[in-house]
Amino acid sequence: MLLEFIRTHTRLAPVPFVPEIALHQADEPIELWVKTEEAGPEQPPPFWAFAWAGGQALARHVLDHPALVLGKRVLDIGAGSGLVGLAAVKAGAAQVLAADIDAFACAAIRLNAQANDCALAVTQEDLIGIAGAWDVILVGDLFYERPLAERLQAWLKPMSAVVLLGDPGRNYFPKTNVEKLASYSVQTTRDLEDREIRETGVYRLGIKG
Repeated sequence: MLLEFIRTHTRLAPVPFVPEIALHQADEPIELWVKTEEAGPEQPPPFWAFAWAGGQALARHVLDHPALVLGKRVLDIGAGSGLVGLAAVKAGAAQVLAADIDAFACAAIRLNAQANDCALAVTQEDLIGIAGAWDVILVGDLFYERPLAERLQAWLKPMSAVVLLGDPGRNYFPKTNVEKLASYSVQTTRDLEDREIRETGVYRLGIKG
């Protein structure tokens, strides 16, 4: 059912800012959003069907700076489509785990991995708050609501792993303890955003200790 729904409502196409990677993306964002809402309040929105600006920028940065993940154990948290995790695979990460609590997202990540000939692990477990043996944690565009942002920051702050964030200026992005690594102008769509180009940053969460 999940795979059939994804294939019916998306089209495999290259990501505008990361053309090395193709994703199953929604042609009609509003229609897909409505169909997902029809499944009931327990079903998360179809974040997995879009290449969000923060994820595109972070994926681009990882591909252009492969030493960040080369040979390392990487977690893509709140993975959505799996774009950032797929970039880590292509950049030479030793292991990549893509985590998302949405079953549709997990199914989409597996489809996208297959389409890009990438091998990565996928979990639906909520890993926020759980300790893990990761060298690098990638966070693409997750600071869009306060409760999630607060949980993320509380979990990530004491981490020994390198934490890289991609964000286009969401309301709840950390105001302190971040180092900006790069800026990108990322193409978006007015169906999802308030502009067609979003200035998007890639950051490292502050050095620990």
